[in-house]
Amino acid sequence: MNENNLDRYRRQVILREIGVNGQRLLRDSSALVIGLGGLGSAASLYLAAAGLGRLLLVDHDRVEQNNLQRQILYTQDDQARSKTEAARARLAALNPDVKLETVEDRVGLERLLEIVPGADVVLDCTDNFPTRFAINRACVRVRKPLVSGAAIRFEGQLAVFDARQAASPCYACLFPQAGEAGESCEEAGILGPVVGTVGSLQALAAIKLLLGRLDDVGRLYVWSALDMRWRTVTAKRDPKCAVCGANL
Repeated sequence: MNENNLDRYRRQVILREIGVNGQRLLRDSSALVIGLGGLGSAASLYLAAAGLGRLLLVDHDRVEQNNLQRQILYTQDDQARSKTEAARARLAALNPDVKLETVEDRVGLERLLEIVPGADVVLDCTDNFPTRFAINRACVRVRKPLVSGAAIRFEGQLAVFDARQAASPCYACLFPQAGEAGESCEEAGILGPVVGTVGSLQALAAIKLLLGRLDDVGRLYVWSALDMRWRTVTAKRDPKCAVCGANL
């Protein structure tokens, strides 16, 4: 840590729970952000600003005008650019000390098994069930912690799963794969600050996890932005889970 770095991160270094050693730990850590939409925009910005040493960014899409209402990584001039390219430029401008790598692809299980092992924590910022299930399966297989977020209309969800812990459930324990497509934001709508709030909380959970200060693994937090209320669902590992069950 040089004087310039200490000045950049001074407001979080003075926190007793972080300090210089915690900042060094963040500098030596890496996060994989899958999905650079509303969730991934907020999450990646805060992770880069916090000083993580390496971010791997994954998305297959290009920036469209209708993204700009909630995907704060991008500007009007980014339309038609690949999201990974635009995100890389924005995050590099925010913090040039962060090493940025990108994958412009629609990743499936095989590709995920190649890239997930290289990260200390994985953030699922996607918006479809098939990819969510594939990310979960990859994280369970290579035992990487997963921070899962979702948002639609005025509702948000956040959960952390950690396959390194014997008692931790996985995403499939809470949401068994049933094959349904589910609603999309395109169909149901989404308010920008709702998805931004959940993405920010994903970054917070990832930072706490990397610092060894996360104690809420296996809890599903459900938020209603209309009445500003949270409820918590405590989940247990399902021994019959098709992904992490005891007989696998």
